Amino acid sequence: MNREILVTSALPYANGPLHLGHLLEYVQTDIWVRYQRLSGNKCRWVWADDAHGTPIMLRAEAEGITPLELIDRMKLEHERDIAGFLLSPDNFHTTHSEENREMAELIYTRLRDAGLIVKRTIKQLYDAKANMFLSDRFVKGICPNCGEPDQYGDNCEKCSATYDATELKSPVSQVTGTVPEIRDSEQHFFALSTFKDMLVEFTRSDAVQDEVANKLKEWLDDGLQDWDISRNAPYWGFEIPDAPGKYFYVWLDAPIAYISSHKHLAERTGEDFMKTWKPGSEVEVYHFIGKDITNFHCLFWPAMLEGAGFRKPTGIFCHGFLMVDGAKMSKSRGTAVTVETYLKHLPPEYLRYYFAAKLTSGVVDMNLNLEDFVTRVNADLVGKVVNIASRCAGFISKQFDGQLSATYPENLRKDYDNFISARSIISEHYETREYGKAMREIMLLAEHANTYINDAEPWVKIKAEGGRDEVQAICTVGLNYFRVIMTYLAPVLPELASKTESFLNTTLSLEAIDEPLTAHGIEKFKPMMTRIEPAMIEKIIEETKELAATEASAITGSNPDVEPIKDEIDISVIEKLDLRIATIVDATAVEGADKLVELTLDIGLEQRTVFAGIKAAYKPEELVGRKTVMVANLKPRKMRFGLSSGMVLAAGPGGDNLFLLTPDDGAEPGMRVK
Repeated sequence: MNREILVTSALPYANGPLHLGHLLEYVQTDIWVRYQRLSGNKCRWVWADDAHGTPIMLRAEAEGITPLELIDRMKLEHERDIAGFLLSPDNFHTTHSEENREMAELIYTRLRDAGLIVKRTIKQLYDAKANMFLSDRFVKGICPNCGEPDQYGDNCEKCSATYDATELKSPVSQVTGTVPEIRDSEQHFFALSTFKDMLVEFTRSDAVQDEVANKLKEWLDDGLQDWDISRNAPYWGFEIPDAPGKYFYVWLDAPIAYISSHKHLAERTGEDFMKTWKPGSEVEVYHFIGKDITNFHCLFWPAMLEGAGFRKPTGIFCHGFLMVDGAKMSKSRGTAVTVETYLKHLPPEYLRYYFAAKLTSGVVDMNLNLEDFVTRVNADLVGKVVNIASRCAGFISKQFDGQLSATYPENLRKDYDNFISARSIISEHYETREYGKAMREIMLLAEHANTYINDAEPWVKIKAEGGRDEVQAICTVGLNYFRVIMTYLAPVLPELASKTESFLNTTLSLEAIDEPLTAHGIEKFKPMMTRIEPAMIEKIIEETKELAATEASAITGSNPDVEPIKDEIDISVIEKLDLRIATIVDATAVEGADKLVELTLDIGLEQRTVFAGIKAAYKPEELVGRKTVMVANLKPRKMRFGLSSGMVLAAGPGGDNLFLLTPDDGAEPGMRVK
């Protein structure tokens, strides 16, 4: 009996372009969906843009347009990139839709009526300069759990911890660059703690991977906190129906878009979408997500569904991050490549195959090694797979009028059956998302096919007397091997599979390959793939660097005043710096200077005089007694006000938005910063 399956992917955020990091998940999803369809299962893939939240407000404001104009434009760009990378969702919608508003309000009111929504007055960060409360993405600071800097006010991208923005260390408003205050604010909370027993059972089931379950156990053991689901105006999103001036937190309505996108699809197809989402449904539901959002999908989301009377997902498939050449993607290094830039220079199937060749069912980060990418694609796809067809097709077209042999060689039928029997293990690898293992099995078949052609030597036999029939048989066998291999590769390489169907005049399916093609006409062979040249990769990297250099602001909701990262330096440059902890023992405004403060610094070994341009940010008397960090081995600089013997470190765009670097308690003068 064929299965009925609904699949979702994490929603791309609608304030920036899709990049290769996004594609890791989307390609993983697409391969699994295409495999299910190839297997005869009814598999729907519903998806959407995440179109709410403060980063969108910031981006729209920076561009001088409305948030609606921004998300409409980004949706068109995302849809272009989705099509360009051969992704096959049945519906790509948006969280800013009437369907999503209706479903969000329905789920909220059901939770409220069940007594699962409570109001509390809490402490929140407030930007006095902008006269507004700061939602999570309006503030950055140091993660209170692992100490990672530059993290947003809701969760840490490094350790995946979730927390309240007030728990951030050294918080900074992303609106004005000032240090926010803490003020009282009434908010709505979802009673997440009510669902602990259910969540313990859910996370210990087959619904999540073992490594994810182990991580979630830490949160469950520590005790679940009720979840703040409201945000103060100004906020781009849906207003809570019974709370004027309060808006649904983006993470409440974002996963609900899985349901609303399905509803939007059902309006076209006439299907009953609620059949899938009611408790006890036999339809399988799977979410593909990144490891940074496991808490939202494995704790918050199942609890919301349970509380509102909806079914929980059958499984949540979590993956790691994409690294490029062993490091986090970086625009300045040219490795944070957008889909648009990639597609200008290379076909999508090259990267689809490389991802497939390295993807596992685990939650490990994947490294895109650019040199290995070129080598593997050229060797596997061009050198092994397409090579089978190109070596055989010419003989069939030129010597036999495009006709395969009338019968299949009986002595090679067992070998063909071995190709067919590989279907079970390859299918299992696809089903369990062990794509790398599937690709290895397929490439073994390709190697076997090429070895057969090499040993059979049709180019020799065609010249021998009476060799024509044997050559036709050899090439018929080779092309049938190619047909089987391309059937197995169809979920990964849909465009090449389509070219194969046109070339062989047949439809690729797992059932059809049970019998080889014989007495069958094929079309003239056309080149299917070309080799990647290293110069193509260099063009992609250079174009990405150029884009980074021209961008006025960092992506995803950061302060537009932030400067772009400068060119890379060698570690030897850092090793030359002698950074020391210093105590400011005296500070005096420099008469006749607009910006300078004369600092006397105790660095343990001695005292130094340093002139610092921080007068607009600090009153001199407030600096006395503070600890900071200074460059101790900077060559003294003679100024008209005196000799400056070092430099203190500060961050910020300048003027009154400067912040001295301050070490944690316990750091003593003279300590070297490692």
